[in-house]
Amino acid sequence: MHMENLNLFFPVSVLFAICALLFFVFKHSKSNYKPNNLPPGSFGWPIIGETFAFINETQQRFVGDRMKRHSSKLFKTSIFGEPTVVFCGISGHKFISSNEEKLFLAWRPHSMQKLFRSSYQKAASQATIPRADAVQIYRAPGFLKPEALVRYIETMDTLVQEHLKLHWDGKSTVEVYHLAQLLVMTLSARFFTGLEDNHGRTERFTELMNIITSGLHTVPLSVPGTTFYRAMKAADAMRKEVLLLIKEKKEAMSSGVQMHDIMSFMLFNADPTGRFVPENEVADKIMGLMAGGFHSPSMATSYLIKYLGENPEICDKVRTEQLEIARSKQSGEALNWDDMQKMKYSWGVALEVMRLVPPLQGTFREVITDFTYEGYTIPKGWKVYWSASSTNKISEYFPAPEEFDPTRFENGKAPPAYSNIPFGSGPRICPGKEYARLQLLCSLHHIVTKYKWDVINPNAKVAGGMNPVPEEGIHIRLQPC
Repeated sequence: MHMENLNLFFPVSVLFAICALLFFVFKHSKSNYKPNNLPPGSFGWPIIGETFAFINETQQRFVGDRMKRHSSKLFKTSIFGEPTVVFCGISGHKFISSNEEKLFLAWRPHSMQKLFRSSYQKAASQATIPRADAVQIYRAPGFLKPEALVRYIETMDTLVQEHLKLHWDGKSTVEVYHLAQLLVMTLSARFFTGLEDNHGRTERFTELMNIITSGLHTVPLSVPGTTFYRAMKAADAMRKEVLLLIKEKKEAMSSGVQMHDIMSFMLFNADPTGRFVPENEVADKIMGLMAGGFHSPSMATSYLIKYLGENPEICDKVRTEQLEIARSKQSGEALNWDDMQKMKYSWGVALEVMRLVPPLQGTFREVITDFTYEGYTIPKGWKVYWSASSTNKISEYFPAPEEFDPTRFENGKAPPAYSNIPFGSGPRICPGKEYARLQLLCSLHHIVTKYKWDVINPNAKVAGGMNPVPEEGIHIRLQPC
């Protein structure tokens, strides 16, 4: 490309991006934008609203500042071209949880709809997700129920040990966040798709999913250079990888190979309406499951390691608990369900980490009928948003809220209901909660019984938004126990 043409390219790209943004937001703006008796708050700038603050600031700052400025109960704003009411505090969380399918349906931001395109292409109504639709396939055979997960713990235990041997053993320093992503993908690829012993493919899945999740909550402008453009390219590449895996799975099963995983169930079992799900939809559903189980557990694992590295006395207590479990096992014997139930102190530490760094920042809903809350009218068609940041660091519920203090969860103690909800709450609580708990505890067991460590960059910055990430990673020095 000639230099003069190159000089023209960037201004034109910027102009195109601005025009596309204006078109997108105008298209999704509501004509009945200001009915009477709305909650306090501000819609922000014309057209773009407060979208850029929402996706760039930390949730604690975005929500906390507006709670102070407008109301500690709720406030209105405009996000992703949608008039939105943010519900705050325990009462707000409880109200949303108690009115699922009555006043609200879950809602996907437009960027997420487009990234997982088979659902996006069905109909505009697919942006809202009835509860039954969300779980009918991957819960039908009980894959995520405790009785089914019991059988998966041994496989999980083996995979964690293989991962540590390959990526941790013999290393003097490691970057925890990337390795946590790789471990999480290794486990979910086996659980969701049955993928075995393919490190190259798992690395590729991890790389692509990292890019995809960065675009889940962005302005959906597929313009070169934007986060969403990169996410769309990665989603296309990931879809091709998953479709290839589907082809290989069908060929193997036609040869008599028995497979027991969620992808196989989707491919060879009709849904409740009697319809067999097309391959492209199966691919998108699998990608959605992988995305849902990728960022949050990666962050939880990484920050659990970080906080333990910075608090050796607490790490020693966790190690003592885990070594007691390890000494009760025969040589080479895998962890089992009963072992997981003994990890009470360790789980309390994990809950405190997830309070300080929520793996799930919040979720959206769409209002399906007008209603009144705290004396204010919330119109049908508007979006509501709940945020963990409106309760997880409130001193009324958590004294000295910025301190890392696992005693908050010791000996069966628990904070008030709806104050610390790392997996959501009510009917839409994360269906993979128990899977995530087992994954986190299994990983922790083998890490603390094999290694000691300290954190090299304790002041690492965390990028804001709904999917926060450590900008420089989390680097630790390792030594064997």
